[in-house]
Amino acid sequence: MSASYERSTLAPALSDHALGLRGAPVPKGGHPLPDSACPPRPRGPAPRYPEALARVTDVLLRLLLAPPGTDAEGALLAVGVRDRILFRAAATLEHPDHRAARALGRRLVRTGTTLVGVAGGLGLLSRYAEPEDVPYLRDLGLLHGLGSAAAEALAPLDPQAAATVGLAQRAQGTGLRALADALVSGRADGLRDLVVAVRADPARDVSPGQARSIAEAVRLPALLRAHPDDPALLAQAVLLLARMTSRSDYTTALLRYGEAKELYEAITARLAGAAPPTDLDLRARLLSLAVDLHSGASSLLDWGPGRRAEVLGTLLDAGGEAPGAAEDPRERQRAAWIRRTAPRLRAVTAAVAPGPAPRLRIEVAVADPGDPDGAETRFLVDGRPLVPWAFGLGPGDVPERLLDTGALRAGEEPREVRLAEAYCTEGCCGALYVTVRRVGPHVVWDGWSRPGAPRGLPDLPELRFDAAAYDTEVTRAERDRGWSWPARDTARLIARGLRERPGLLARWGLRQGWSSTDFRDPDTTVITYVDLPPTAGGAPDVQPRQYLWRLPDDGTPPERRAAAALRRFAEEDPRRYPEPAR
Repeated sequence: MSASYERSTLAPALSDHALGLRGAPVPKGGHPLPDSACPPRPRGPAPRYPEALARVTDVLLRLLLAPPGTDAEGALLAVGVRDRILFRAAATLEHPDHRAARALGRRLVRTGTTLVGVAGGLGLLSRYAEPEDVPYLRDLGLLHGLGSAAAEALAPLDPQAAATVGLAQRAQGTGLRALADALVSGRADGLRDLVVAVRADPARDVSPGQARSIAEAVRLPALLRAHPDDPALLAQAVLLLARMTSRSDYTTALLRYGEAKELYEAITARLAGAAPPTDLDLRARLLSLAVDLHSGASSLLDWGPGRRAEVLGTLLDAGGEAPGAAEDPRERQRAAWIRRTAPRLRAVTAAVAPGPAPRLRIEVAVADPGDPDGAETRFLVDGRPLVPWAFGLGPGDVPERLLDTGALRAGEEPREVRLAEAYCTEGCCGALYVTVRRVGPHVVWDGWSRPGAPRGLPDLPELRFDAAAYDTEVTRAERDRGWSWPARDTARLIARGLRERPGLLARWGLRQGWSSTDFRDPDTTVITYVDLPPTAGGAPDVQPRQYLWRLPDDGTPPERRAAAALRRFAEEDPRRYPEPAR
């Protein structure tokens, strides 16, 4: 064996190291590993990802046929790949002899002394583990570098333990850290108080994935049922469920939460027959849940006949009335959102309730201003939301891109349309595209593509729509502005004016960017534009500057504000009044 990957015979098994730390508070990122857990890799360039996967798979297959006593960990170290690649190769290995694969995984997990060796064992056990493996997986998941792999292996067997591992590794903030420490130590007393104490400000402390982990780790539906007259716990449960419906994450957290429907039921059981809450925050969260149950990922849960409509009605009754005047600007924005959203949702659900869902319905969903998600275009095909099922990595595209520009209209020539973009960006994790074309009496959506998206997403079928009904629905959606508000209308009118009169910016050496409302302040219009590329002979390496012009709403009608902005573009160099983007 080459000295470059030789291991000390005195090195502790990582499972023994983890067992000795059982019950101790876990620092962010996990307990430190012993120095012996990370020996140097063999010299030479590391193989590229496809080659690395192939090499690891070949070694694993040979180890499954090797005689007892073979140094499996040494063989995996000799491949010279990182632990994450080794875990993924082992996790995707399909082998007919499940018993042999399980035995190899257990040997690596229970006796492995290195991060690479244990990662290989965790990968195998993510497919072949049994309940007796849970204690080992849970302990190892609290070590640095093993949390994600152990949680993935735990999830099918013990979602509560998997969630505890995830929280322990990543928890930030005093409240969440205290909850994680209690879960790791196995303390059940005071769990309700710790859950309520978690500061779950959606813009900062608790991501959708963490909200799911909290709910899984504490068995939130059961906890809520155990405290039937606890307004604070109810409000926290509603907030955590609303966070799981958020599109501000790389996955749809709600669809990965096994007790999502049960939590909906536990919440609505508390609301049924009770007076509507007076708290604005709780009302807004309940309405958010109703909106998602109508057109978001929640509608994909396994609801029985008619039950989804009943739950939606209970949520809408509880959250659909906005309070009177408020002094705080954010409270005024949330109250205005409730007044816009609740009547529209009531009207839509009443219209489709008597009969089958239309083949296609296009809606704009605007998030509660307390949750920085913004507005997205949603597509309901036979009553089921398309984007969470077909993509799930981010929201539908903004209405300004899909509806204001006529992108969804079906013409003689096929056109490719982006329906959704990953939460991070398209360049990072992909987008969802479809080709829209007219074929005789039908409009066809086909030619689906998800460039940059990970593997494993479902195959997408060709969708056919009656052409007349399709045109009617697209026209209705384009004309429907009931979801919007003055600052957003101002942005739309300015953007339309700049599209119709491109010379307004071109004369100043600028081109149009995006126009919308401020991410944190929806009552502020934001108009962007960018320097035109340099002409021949210019400095080609100079990065064009983007400019942002913010226009806080002053109560002037959007038509007048947009007209004044367009006049200013015609008269004055726009570089003089906005702030450069940072």
